[in-house]
Amino acid sequence: MICDNISINNNGVLTFAGQDVTELAQKYGTPLYLLDEEKIREKCQTYVNAMRENFGDKYAVLYASKANSFKKIYNIVESEGMCVDVVSIGEIYTALKAGYPLERAYFHSNNKTDFDVEFAIDNGVGHFVVDNREELEVIDRYAAKKGIKQKILLRLTPGIDTHTYEAVNTGKVDSKFGTAIETGQAEEIVKYTLGFKNIDLCGFHCHIGSMVFDSDTFLRGAEIMLQFMAKMKKDFAFETKELNLGGGYGVRYTENDPTIDIAANIAEVADFIKSNCNELGLDLPIILMEPGRSIVADAGMTLYTVGTVKRITGYKNYVSVDGGMSDNPRYALYESEYTLFNAAKANAEATLKCDVVGRCCESGDIIQPDVLLPETERGDILAVCTTGAYNFSMAMNYNRIARPPIVMLNKGDSYVAVRRESLDDIIRNDI
Repeated sequence: MICDNISINNNGVLTFAGQDVTELAQKYGTPLYLLDEEKIREKCQTYVNAMRENFGDKYAVLYASKANSFKKIYNIVESEGMCVDVVSIGEIYTALKAGYPLERAYFHSNNKTDFDVEFAIDNGVGHFVVDNREELEVIDRYAAKKGIKQKILLRLTPGIDTHTYEAVNTGKVDSKFGTAIETGQAEEIVKYTLGFKNIDLCGFHCHIGSMVFDSDTFLRGAEIMLQFMAKMKKDFAFETKELNLGGGYGVRYTENDPTIDIAANIAEVADFIKSNCNELGLDLPIILMEPGRSIVADAGMTLYTVGTVKRITGYKNYVSVDGGMSDNPRYALYESEYTLFNAAKANAEATLKCDVVGRCCESGDIIQPDVLLPETERGDILAVCTTGAYNFSMAMNYNRIARPPIVMLNKGDSYVAVRRESLDDIIRNDI
């Protein structure tokens, strides 16, 4: 199996986190997002323990909220000793209502509005990750109004191509995110930032992209950032207190994806950083990482009920389910690959080649093309694996379809963390 929380029981039925998924589908209905709380906690502990072991007390692990943001996840990551990164006031508000201490939050975004900045400052967000000059000016103005000195990191682009999906490659010079080091603009924005009275520049942030399976890109990114830090120390006597290397470690969506040893990768990155700090005459800064996908992705599974099986003689077959791009647009966006099962026939021979498609009125509403399934019929439960990241967070009401609930699985039990949307929810803001 692609993940150790997926198995097949003695009756040939798929289980997730030790629970029969057909029984969960019957109890909660479909479409249904499942999240394995024990797996989430295991991944949090992997990061926290590895960072502590390699950096002592000079580390912070930030859960990247955009991967999956709802109130319960903030309770989980807080209890596991993690900070969070947030990219909108919606995520800030969700964390706030969950009781998360916002002084441990880092606020990203390449285009924060004045309202966003004021909202975040008023609610005590600890750090801003600043993308541009305009944002600096707005933060300085509102920080002065509030009578505080706002902590920030500057987001820089190290100019690294990770060879992942173009849409999630964020470290290149011409990215919409951050300020490029290669062009000299990063140095200019540091000098500019140091002139603000109401801003406390704590350090720098970079993010190289997603679905990275080894340390090479992190090492290249760290090398560029450390050299830049040394130059800022020489040119402006600025000592970097924090260095955020972003997130991006990959997960297994299919059997073709490699397994990654996150703890070993962190140890390799840590050795490299400490060695380079010594060579460059730098004090070791606080090192931050921002895992998101690798915390929640393989803790997730989505269940659907089959509606129709369409066979076009001499051409292809379609299996349509009761969800689709409204709850998982990733294939439409990235042609993302997934592993699928017919849950009650998980051991049966796969003889039906088909496209698994959704119910939206859109030809591009595809969950996965060219899937091999056992003979499948109306009422069967299909399971799509590794859907804990960027499924619920990207879900929408296209065709006015209600979004599914999130059900958490924990030690043989289950509970609703996000309820299923009702028809009244869909029209709630209509006038």
